[in-house]
Amino acid sequence: MKVVPVLRIPRLLCLAFAAGLLAACGDDKPTTPNENPSDTPLYAVITQVNTSDGSQSYVALTDKLDLDAPLALDKAIEVPGRALGSGIPKSRSVYVSSSEGAVVTRYTLTDSGTLKEDGTVSFARQGVSSIGEYQNQFQFVSATKAYYFDGRTAQVILWNPTDMTVIRAIDIRGINVDGATTTFATAPIRLENRIIMPLGWRPSMSVGITPQAGVVVVDTREDTAQVVVDKRCGYARDGVIAPDGKVYLATEAYAAAVYRVSSASAPAPCLLRFDPTTSQFDADFYKELSSLTGGAATGSLLRGPTGSAYLRVLDETLAPVSPTTNPRALASASAWTWWQLDLGALSAKKVSTLPATTGSTFLFDIADNRTLYTEFTNSSSTTNFRELSGQGGKVTATTQGLTFSMLQIR
Repeated sequence: MKVVPVLRIPRLLCLAFAAGLLAACGDDKPTTPNENPSDTPLYAVITQVNTSDGSQSYVALTDKLDLDAPLALDKAIEVPGRALGSGIPKSRSVYVSSSEGAVVTRYTLTDSGTLKEDGTVSFARQGVSSIGEYQNQFQFVSATKAYYFDGRTAQVILWNPTDMTVIRAIDIRGINVDGATTTFATAPIRLENRIIMPLGWRPSMSVGITPQAGVVVVDTREDTAQVVVDKRCGYARDGVIAPDGKVYLATEAYAAAVYRVSSASAPAPCLLRFDPTTSQFDADFYKELSSLTGGAATGSLLRGPTGSAYLRVLDETLAPVSPTTNPRALASASAWTWWQLDLGALSAKKVSTLPATTGSTFLFDIADNRTLYTEFTNSSSTTNFRELSGQGGKVTATTQGLTFSMLQIR
């Protein structure tokens, strides 16, 4: 295993992460085999380092919530391409996949505190050639049942994480749109006996957003899937559940950037409402996101404190916009402020204590009821983790590369 040079950045603090998976309810709550309350927490952090020759990922372990240096990668497991780590929190295992193939490898924690390869499963027979995007395309219902959402083949693959076998594939060809690329949510919604996975579409050959929103609803009792679409919005990949049980879906920051640069290339960013009990969008509910934030470019909807969510709002004094602005660069600029949305009153207010940061954000819950969010910096060569709990925004950790996934394995 080769030693990887670590970025030199002053005053780097802690790094430790729990799973980004949302907890399920009722019978769907994942089990946590081998959990021992007396065990010291241990976290698997997966980071992707891009070079001129391609991408290399590293699966590193840390047992502390506070570090006085960047996460060390010299003892990490190396994985080619973009790797993702997923699994059931505190189960002493992490399932690692890669954009370089269709194989998922299980690594199990040894008594000496290292990870040992402990079985593989391949989705190649289901037509999968590459596993990419996000950690939460893997959804674990129990130690013997999990799903993998694959946009390229339009399937939800049902598999057994204990036996490391594929059970069968569930057809979701209803997600296909001619000439468009399908993408899934970074944080699907987990309800009792259901998984709601928001969808987004963008043209395959040009910059733009396909005018369609949608969700895949998986019934985890029957192992069936339903695709539901709505033509009033686009790229509504972000969703949260409100206290009344309704799911709110919103356009993601990248699509908001596309619309801000060229309104002809995308539908107006909007907020939709979905009823999980009927599996239907509310035909009488529609709000342009900018109407909640004083007319500013607005995109993304992230879970917040009870009864609320967060919106990301562009501050154009930090990132001026012109007709030649690249939407991807705009979405990645450190210019997206935080607004808290009251899901009851549907009113939003800027959170002044949280600094503007990049529009692409992942949330991770860690010990002591803390939540961290990611910030990709230094031309996307570094990931900062900032404190969302208490709306402080303090940088709590930094690591080389781009971190899209992590899991508390003990």
